[in-house]
Amino acid sequence: MWHRVLLGALLLLLAPPRLQAQQRIGFMAHGILAVRRADPAPDRSPDSEAYFTQPTLSVHAVLPLRLAARLTLNLESLTLANGELSPGAWGEGFVDRRHPHTTVHELLLGTDDLLGTAGSTTQVGLVVGKGFAPFGTDDPMSRPFLSYPVNHHLAQILERAVAIAQVRHGPVTLEAALFNGDEPERAGQWPLIYNDSTWRFGDSWSARLTLVPVPAVELQASAAGVHSPEHRGGAGGAHDKLSTSARWHDETARGERYALVEWARTSELDGFFVFHSLLAEGMLRRNALQMGYRFERTERPEEERLEDRYRSLRPHLENSILGTLRWSLHTVRLGVDVAGQDRPYRILPFVEVTLGSIAKVGGGIADPVGIYGTTRVRHLSAGIVLGWQARHHRMGRYGVLIPSAGTHH
Repeated sequence: MWHRVLLGALLLLLAPPRLQAQQRIGFMAHGILAVRRADPAPDRSPDSEAYFTQPTLSVHAVLPLRLAARLTLNLESLTLANGELSPGAWGEGFVDRRHPHTTVHELLLGTDDLLGTAGSTTQVGLVVGKGFAPFGTDDPMSRPFLSYPVNHHLAQILERAVAIAQVRHGPVTLEAALFNGDEPERAGQWPLIYNDSTWRFGDSWSARLTLVPVPAVELQASAAGVHSPEHRGGAGGAHDKLSTSARWHDETARGERYALVEWARTSELDGFFVFHSLLAEGMLRRNALQMGYRFERTERPEEERLEDRYRSLRPHLENSILGTLRWSLHTVRLGVDVAGQDRPYRILPFVEVTLGSIAKVGGGIADPVGIYGTTRVRHLSAGIVLGWQARHHRMGRYGVLIPSAGTHH
């Protein structure tokens, strides 16, 4: 199925310029050539790898009747079949590796003007398709760092079949969504809509309130109830999720400034397992030089692992959680934007260093020394970011929240 979607995207790329102008079609491409070294790794010895990560192509079109469509293809199934080394990463059956995302990452159709009230202070939006549920913060792929934070599955809900209703009044936007709870088990898998006389679509929900008090500043608070995300058939426990964040992003003649502070909490099995995360990150660009820093303290479930120590038992059930580990990480990044901000393409060599520690939290048999041989974390990455029109692509922001709606700068 996904190869048909890819063919459709390529046909749009090859469409006559006149058709592209009529439908206002835009394209974004992004990818990173990277070398990474992790110490420790689950086998208690350093591990080094090189690959092409985050290869994505996005097509967005403004259509008649104030409709907008977005297709984002993620080709990590071809370049990261075994995942990507990343300190503390987990989810979808991967541990200490970031999982490859599904090939069709976003496929959405929506409007920011459902009631035909464009130009008024109140707009109603509706978005349907596959993508991010309105919960938490931006996908880390849209942010300045290569390494995904440990809290990726605490702070975002992605790769779902969603129906999102939105109301924006001035600086305030309220979103509510229904979606399927199950996470994908492989990159080519689609969300499960109906299973054994039971609807999986609609078994989970989320809501997000966003406030833009002044330009460049964004505050959000969100909540979600996700049914059985780790068991596709629906036999697993529910996750209750909360998130709050403050984001600042502006650009001046001298450069660019970005900062994000977020807190997230996920409760499983009516509070039997509770995982917290606190993250603060920032980036400053002056002319071509880019500097970034991130601090994260996140509690992660330590799950039963397979013979391949980078993989965990699937489907995940509550009795496969062996305990909780807290990851406290400092990440520093330096980069040089070779192309410059006035060019549509991007060439950005960078170096990224992560240092930190792992600690056991509460009961359970999980022990960082037993798994890694140490409580210390050291991670080094270097590479080149390559992109086309990809500087301000915020995955998970749809309908009335896209920049054309005037809510973000």
